[in-house]
Amino acid sequence: QGVLVPGLGTFAVVHEPINGTEEVYVVRRPVFQLDIDMSCLRELVFPTVVMPGDIEIMPLDYWWLSQTNSLPPDVVRGCVEETVLLYSFQLRDRQPPAFAFDNIGILSCQDNVLCMQFHCSCIAGLESRDTWVALLLT
Repeated sequence: QGVLVPGLGTFAVVHEPINGTEEVYVVRRPVFQLDIDMSCLRELVFPTVVMPGDIEIMPLDYWWLSQTNSLPPDVVRGCVEETVLLYSFQLRDRQPPAFAFDNIGILSCQDNVLCMQFHCSCIAGLESRDTWVALLLT
């Protein structure tokens, strides 16, 4: 399953087969598909991520988020929308800050490359059996 953050991108978990010397491993790893207005990405490079067609993409659950911080869902939605808009403006003005996602990773821009760097703990939480393989792939 994937989660769409409107105006920013989609987070998902993919199952990726890896050929070992004696067997095929299937690891779960996080991916992020950027979905920002192209006018904000002038002269920036970002990795192309293709989501498999069998991943169900769900919209961001503002009600669930509101339960974690005691704010009404419409306030949470407004905060998310304004934060994504601010990030887009900063990208356009060539002042790209790091965008941290708690317990997930950091969306950052280094040397004109915009990429999502997942925390090792996020990857390990998804893949307990072949953690090192998932870490290397991610």
